[in-house]
Amino acid sequence: MKYLKFIGTLLLTIVVFYIFNTKLGAIPPIGKFLSPSHGVWQNETNEEIEGTPQIAGLSNEVKVHYDDQLIPHIFAQNDLDLYRAQGYITAKHRLWQMEFQTYAAGGRLSEIIGEKALDYDRSQRRKGMVFGAENALKKMEEDPEIVSFLEAYSAGVNAYINQLEEKNFPVEYKLLDYKPEQWTAKKTALLLMYMTDMLCGGDSDLEYSNALREFGKERFDFLYPDFFDVNDPVIPKETDWSFIDVPITEIPQSQLPLDSIAETMEKPHPNNGSNNWAVGPQKSYSGHPILANDPHLGLNLPSIWFVMQLATPKHNSYGATLPGALGVISGFNQHIAWGETNATRDVKDWYKIEFKDENRTQYKYNSEWRTTTLRIEEIKIKGKKTFLDSVIYTHHGPVSYDHTFKGNGQKEGYAMKWIGHIGGNNQRTFIDLNNAKNYDDYLKALQHWVAPAQNFVFASNQGDIALWVQGLFPNKWQGQGKFLMDGSKPENDWQSFIPKKFNAHTKNPERGFVSSANQHPVDQSYPYYVFNDGYEMYRNRIINDFFNSKSTFSIEDFKALQNNNFNLKASELLPYIFDHLDTSVLSTDELAVLETIKAWDFNSDPEKLAPSIWSAWWQELFYLVWDEYKDRDIALDYPFAYQTIYMLKNYPDDPFMDLIDTPEKENANNLFLISFKNAVAHLKEWESNNGNYTYVKYKGTRVGHLLQALPAFSRFNLPIGGDGSTVNAATNDHGPSWRMIVEMSSPPKALGIYPGGQSGNPGSKYYDNFIDRWADGDYFEALFLQDSNDNKGVIATQTLTPKQ
Repeated sequence: MKYLKFIGTLLLTIVVFYIFNTKLGAIPPIGKFLSPSHGVWQNETNEEIEGTPQIAGLSNEVKVHYDDQLIPHIFAQNDLDLYRAQGYITAKHRLWQMEFQTYAAGGRLSEIIGEKALDYDRSQRRKGMVFGAENALKKMEEDPEIVSFLEAYSAGVNAYINQLEEKNFPVEYKLLDYKPEQWTAKKTALLLMYMTDMLCGGDSDLEYSNALREFGKERFDFLYPDFFDVNDPVIPKETDWSFIDVPITEIPQSQLPLDSIAETMEKPHPNNGSNNWAVGPQKSYSGHPILANDPHLGLNLPSIWFVMQLATPKHNSYGATLPGALGVISGFNQHIAWGETNATRDVKDWYKIEFKDENRTQYKYNSEWRTTTLRIEEIKIKGKKTFLDSVIYTHHGPVSYDHTFKGNGQKEGYAMKWIGHIGGNNQRTFIDLNNAKNYDDYLKALQHWVAPAQNFVFASNQGDIALWVQGLFPNKWQGQGKFLMDGSKPENDWQSFIPKKFNAHTKNPERGFVSSANQHPVDQSYPYYVFNDGYEMYRNRIINDFFNSKSTFSIEDFKALQNNNFNLKASELLPYIFDHLDTSVLSTDELAVLETIKAWDFNSDPEKLAPSIWSAWWQELFYLVWDEYKDRDIALDYPFAYQTIYMLKNYPDDPFMDLIDTPEKENANNLFLISFKNAVAHLKEWESNNGNYTYVKYKGTRVGHLLQALPAFSRFNLPIGGDGSTVNAATNDHGPSWRMIVEMSSPPKALGIYPGGQSGNPGSKYYDNFIDRWADGDYFEALFLQDSNDNKGVIATQTLTPKQ
């Protein structure tokens, strides 16, 4: 009997040992994860921000001062040491995040998450993300100085990785049971590709081809106009373009292939955008230009940004850095300030490819057969066999859709032509901006920028302000890139590029300010073809109206504008609805809800009920208008919100106002009533399950961990107002990812905040300490140290020393 007990105990011990030390599905090895000496408990430590760590390759000591926000202020004697230290310090605080994003960029998530990430990884490979990163790296390799900086940065990251013991790995490595790799310049290129893809602008060619076939050209042009009836562009309307002497490409006489496309790849978040603006000396309370920037991206922990000061005896910059990339991305130095918004220009086109046969080794082009290139994508899958994906490349680019992936047939496919594949030395742009002293330096830095298309705002202590819509843009013929094109016709290729000196821009405009909020870059007088690529229609008008409203502006004005919750979209539609709504058939409860929203001042503030009513009502109304788009076996993009409201007010009897599921003939007034009743019913149900539907609860803004399955590492129900159409563009999981205001005094004075914290360690008090202040509209004052001996505001100093 005692032997049976012994054997049973032994077996139980083996089973427990196996379970505690083996990853089971999504569950990490529990024993390893909870180990007191190596597990998650080791991450419950304070950051090491003192001492003298030795870093191989440094030529001199580097001083790293930390302030009370855990912001590092790095002072090096030369650029190589500076960027080596930037890599080391960034890795120390954000290693898992920076590496995880390169896995996501390169289509490698299956390696660490498993088979459920396979479709995502295939999409990334078929977009040519690695291909584009390789091309960008080749371009950067033409610049020896940038190569040396990238190598120094990589060496700094690896110096940190190499001194890490497994017990000190960031907690996410322990959760997913893998180890960090060595950093390389290619990983930086992949990270930049990740941002390029995230901000690549609209890409609806295939969906628009479906709509063109379904509705016809006249109807399509009405639903998706190139310009709306109201347009307050990035570059002022009065701009004179007569200096442009390179004409637009002539329209070829070729037919569009009106294929039926059932499914397309997932697109970047539709609210990826930003605000930026600057006022010149004449509109500034102090006589110094003032600049602001707030990029609108996913609200994640760790935050997409990591704030740093990077200084040598020759330059001194401060601002938001991108973990994994060189330099400051949105920030300032002693002479200039800069920031970016998404220009959302159409730089991605699709071509129908006809293969000669099922081998797909040749494709039709100019009445001949060209040879394709085959790229075998090896996608490693945790716990499974490696998946091999054959991606065909043509001169247009990768054939993303084919018979193996969302395609229509063996002998055809759809190839992607994307500026992101061309490769550019975007790191040179930021390095030069970090060093820039004036407008000419800023302009020179922008010449290297290829993609994504960005609106670069600028201000200097010399009194200049400017804004350039920058990127490499094809000189397209009228209508090119709106629909799927025949890839066999040479006239459908990009024939040339717009010379960068002719990109839309303004310097020191007469109105005294520059601004952008992802709206149309230009009016119809600009000579090159630019169509409505999903341009923003509300934030930009609020901003421009604000700066036209009075003569001078203060820092407090800038703060108020960045946190402005006024809902222009609601204010332009609701009064019209109130005038046309049949209230005679409303119940007592419905009338009470109506009175609440009628009393609204159109500010989407967190404590109010009316913004929740508007949100629910608008969603019901929008999808009633476009019920013809639901449950289709083809991919379609809904018309834009502005055009929807335009039709509701000006074409109330349009056929789209009729509901397909009812025998009655409806118009816009009927839809107002039906959608309102539906919205009230939805809100009452929501209230019964969740309590009062104040906007803070109903919207439920959250900042989620990059691994969305980790609620313990996330923040929920943040008390912040706004929506995607307000200047404070905070939705439930998206919004201002970095708010910055800089006054170009000598030295500059700046404010900043972002929804996160400097540390990537969930056990640190610096992990999410900015979030509440961000939601409240508060800022921290940037500590802009002037030299390494300046200790004002410094709480600790770490000296990086050359390794002996």
